[in-house]
Amino acid sequence: MNTQVQLELMNSFNPDTPEDGFCAEMQLLHRLSEIYDQKFIAEVLAKASPGYWTRETINRALKGKATPRITFSEYQILQKLLPARPAHYDRPAFRFIDLFAGIGGIRKGFEQIGGKCVFTSEWDKNARRTYLANHYCDPDEHVFNHDIRDVTLSAQPGVSEDQAYAHIDHAIPDHEVLLAGFPCQPFSLAGVSKKNSLGRKHGFECDTQGTLFFDVARILAAKRPAVFLLENVKNLKSHDKGKTFRVICETLDELGYEVADVDAAKGSDPKVIDARHFVPQHRERIVLVGFRRDLKLHEGFTLRDIEKLYPKNKPCFGDVLEPEVDDKYILTPKLWEYLYKYAEKHRAKGNGFGFGLTGPNTVARTLSARYHKDGSEILVDRGFDTSRDFYSEQNMANRPRRLTPRECARLMGFDEVGESNMVIPVSDTQAYRQFGNSVVVPVFAAVAELLRDRIPAVPEKVGRGLAESGSKQIGMLLPIAN
Repeated sequence: MNTQVQLELMNSFNPDTPEDGFCAEMQLLHRLSEIYDQKFIAEVLAKASPGYWTRETINRALKGKATPRITFSEYQILQKLLPARPAHYDRPAFRFIDLFAGIGGIRKGFEQIGGKCVFTSEWDKNARRTYLANHYCDPDEHVFNHDIRDVTLSAQPGVSEDQAYAHIDHAIPDHEVLLAGFPCQPFSLAGVSKKNSLGRKHGFECDTQGTLFFDVARILAAKRPAVFLLENVKNLKSHDKGKTFRVICETLDELGYEVADVDAAKGSDPKVIDARHFVPQHRERIVLVGFRRDLKLHEGFTLRDIEKLYPKNKPCFGDVLEPEVDDKYILTPKLWEYLYKYAEKHRAKGNGFGFGLTGPNTVARTLSARYHKDGSEILVDRGFDTSRDFYSEQNMANRPRRLTPRECARLMGFDEVGESNMVIPVSDTQAYRQFGNSVVVPVFAAVAELLRDRIPAVPEKVGRGLAESGSKQIGMLLPIAN
């Protein structure tokens, strides 16, 4: 920050002229309150100004009942709680939107190759907190939507296609790449032939109605980005006896997109990528990469080439672990006994159900969103000896433990080995849910790298500054009105 800007900021901090509570310091407090609880913000400020800041002070300020003075040094401290502006932000190689964004696992890879996120949509309020804590979202440019149906108008049956597309075009900035990790839902197949009787221009308007993929399809139809990346669970291909995947592929084809490796044979499908090639976790996801057919960007592209980007030195499971953790992560004797007996019972029946005891050189099972319940799929081995009696003093002392949220961050690739850079502003329970629902970052960074030379640049007429579109920019974290 240059000296002139610093002087302007210091001179502008007048607690007597808040202008409806939206002066610079109040704006910053409101942004931080979307991420951190009031007590945490007060504790941060209290370190700089002991005895002045309390949770109640912050609460009254946010409600407009008080206008406490924030000094310039305090402002700088608070500013550091937000993610830094990427160096390439004002001159991006391309623009992208992040739908069903979760905590931004797909976004990271596309930012790393020079992309600028201009629109994010995420339903879960706690995931939004983690997202905002870790990804730069310019309050003047970036649009943060909560419910994508407010943009696509898919929850309003009386809205025509033309009205919906016009609203989407107005609400979402122009972009070259669309990213989406949409939920897997069954389609109620009405048949494409029915579209004419319904007066629909697109078959997908009938076939995918009522699903969140429908919202993705509407955005593709309205905005026509050059490239998209859709992520889902491996079972998407077999979901609803294959109907779900078939309708998705037919819809993307109808919209004029070529999907990479769409006809790959079962058993050797490069669209299904296992994260174990990047991190010590078995986690298979299906990746659909599509290119606008008329731009001829797809020729020669295959996800098989991701093998060329496998890291030479993949971390071991032991590498992601902390040397010491709080005892609260160790399973209680009662829970450990329950999991052990449950697995023993199913083994006797020839079933594979049970816990996953994971050693330092083992590949972990898939981290799930239910990990907070008992942690059974990935239990860190602390020296349990199968040759000894389960209830022996040694085995009881060496009960396994859950991963900590920080270790989950490393296992999912948000942090490198030995790093603790990712901000986790939520409870352990919410963090486990978020990591379990997320993607493995290095996998999608590798996909982004494969796409780097195929993504069209930002059009020169747009320039490299503010994102331009036919839309009126909507303030960060305000849902888009109908």
